[in-house]
Amino acid sequence: MYAVIKTGGKQYRVATGEKLKIEQIPAAVGAEIVLDEILMVGEDDSVKIGTPRVSGASVKATVLSHGRHDKIRIFKMRRRKHYQKHQGHRQNYTEIRIDGISA
Repeated sequence: MYAVIKTGGKQYRVATGEKLKIEQIPAAVGAEIVLDEILMVGEDDSVKIGTPRVSGASVKATVLSHGRHDKIRIFKMRRRKHYQKHQGHRQNYTEIRIDGISA
């Protein structure tokens, strides 16, 4: 069984037992969370698509850790104008493990 969830403005296809890095959410490490914004649930050949969400469906997950991704370096330059700008960014994330999908 798999599901398509929406969290942090992004969509993820998840299955039971998967580990996933999502946008940071305010939850303690080891806490169980319930993701209720389910866009699609599928099992073998049957697929249930929500409009926009599947009613009554939820995904249970456990928070494994919090962290920061690798640094992304941004470099802007205008030729012949002596303009150069260096910038960097590290995005926060929460790593979760999918424990169960209920439709």
